[in-house]
Amino acid sequence: MATTPGLLYVTMAPHSSLSPAQFDDWWNNEHAPLRLRLPFFTNGFRYRASDLDGSGKGLPEWLAIYDVTDTTELVKEPYTTLRTDRVKTQREKDTMKQITVGRLIYDLVASQQAPSFTPLEAITPEPAENVLIVLRLSVRPDKRQELQSWYTDEHIPLLAKIPGWRRTRLFRTSVVESAPEVEYLAVHDYSSTNGLGGPEWKASVSTPWYESIMSSVVTHVVRRTYTLHYVFSPAPRDLAPLASASAVPLTSLDALTSTHPVAASSSSIPSIKSYITTPDGAQLSYTLSGCTHADAPLILLSNSILVEPSIWAGFLAAFRSNPIHHKYRILSYHTRGRTSHIGSACPITLSVLSADIIHLLDALRVPRAAALIGVSLGGATVLNTALHYPARVAAFIACDTNAVAPASNRGNWSERIAVAESEAAVSVTGEAIVGSQLAEMTVKRWFVPKNHSGAEFERINQVVGANSLEGFRRSVEALFEYDVREEMKDCRVRGLLVVGGEDGVLPKTMAEMAKVLGGGAALKVVPGAGHLPMVEEPEEFARVVGDFLAEGE
Repeated sequence: MATTPGLLYVTMAPHSSLSPAQFDDWWNNEHAPLRLRLPFFTNGFRYRASDLDGSGKGLPEWLAIYDVTDTTELVKEPYTTLRTDRVKTQREKDTMKQITVGRLIYDLVASQQAPSFTPLEAITPEPAENVLIVLRLSVRPDKRQELQSWYTDEHIPLLAKIPGWRRTRLFRTSVVESAPEVEYLAVHDYSSTNGLGGPEWKASVSTPWYESIMSSVVTHVVRRTYTLHYVFSPAPRDLAPLASASAVPLTSLDALTSTHPVAASSSSIPSIKSYITTPDGAQLSYTLSGCTHADAPLILLSNSILVEPSIWAGFLAAFRSNPIHHKYRILSYHTRGRTSHIGSACPITLSVLSADIIHLLDALRVPRAAALIGVSLGGATVLNTALHYPARVAAFIACDTNAVAPASNRGNWSERIAVAESEAAVSVTGEAIVGSQLAEMTVKRWFVPKNHSGAEFERINQVVGANSLEGFRRSVEALFEYDVREEMKDCRVRGLLVVGGEDGVLPKTMAEMAKVLGGGAALKVVPGAGHLPMVEEPEEFARVVGDFLAEGE
């Protein structure tokens, strides 16, 4: 069935009663991501008017444009459901009461772009200032075809000669609008350095055909000028408004997304909790916290099997106690297998888990992580990611892991699955979980004996026991068979290996890994720690990480 590509065009004028922080957090972290998660939305951009002292005086300051693959989807569920009060949070209702919104749908008529054109959403970090010229054109009904012919045959070719021209698109009022009058919308993209107002531009508006169009075809024109302000994405990521005292916290109705402003929490660190969905359908929950600058260096933390991001809590507290580390954003996430939302990938391999990291970085518009830090299966995952995606990783730290799956892994982990299945434990919601028997067996192996009665032992015990049984069954497949030893020899990403001094044979195993990695790498042994040194010795682990990061600066 034929589709009609087009544009959702939304102007916004916030009232003086609405704080900029609440407006930004709502738009960037709640409203737009919900739309970008729908498959027919290909992108979304937020622009700010630069003509408010001139031709745009008194008109809305803000513009959002979204490219859609088919405008008919904008009058059907699930999109129409997003616009109903029953799925809006109270914060969204309260915010939108304080905004004057203009919303229009246009169908694409014509599009031409420069040979070097790159879509803005494909440029990371945030693209340099993009200038948008928008013209809304009222046209005599019997002259519509003439306007379209003029644009495609003369006007766009002349615009293409202007320095800095990137693209021109012509739209018309969508058929789904059922509007009494048809309006045309011309959207011109220019780089920040351009020839607008120069001789090439003057030539484009000085032809006889141009004069004829403006005098006998177009009956009214509204011209606006904007600069790019923000690139929307399906993953909420804007920490900046959360540092404001006027920010209002968000909890989505499905409880999967929340924002945590400094003023509304006991923490001095703003954070966002949300999720992405991978191409194969796995749902990966994440927490982004720390520095509010959009281009702040990002550290990603990848967990071992059977646990959640809380294993990094002690380390993060120690790491952040040093002010020099306040420049970082920290991204932690539920690795595939923590929950039953595990996707269709079969089997789950290190390649799948590494691709999950890249999907997270892509969704959060991070071109290159400052560091990936992983432990156990997470350690193998970050190592594999560095090997296969070196352009996306500046450095990595692989902890308590192995470069090759031991031959005994399949049998050992199959026995552990059987232990969990035999207990038949369920959560309060009735979901099958790993349960206490396997949890205690596992955590006793991970922790040194002196810590078996400590608070952290009990906490991690509870975390392991609550893991989804189905998620465990599937994710453990990644431990059955892998071998990155040959690839390690050619590794050119800066790396560090870390191991708990009392983690069985791993200190010796990882010493051998260090000799191979990229022609030789450092190994740091954390005394007094077992399989999770960031849990048992968080201060020492933070020192090791901090020293490694500082050496690379």
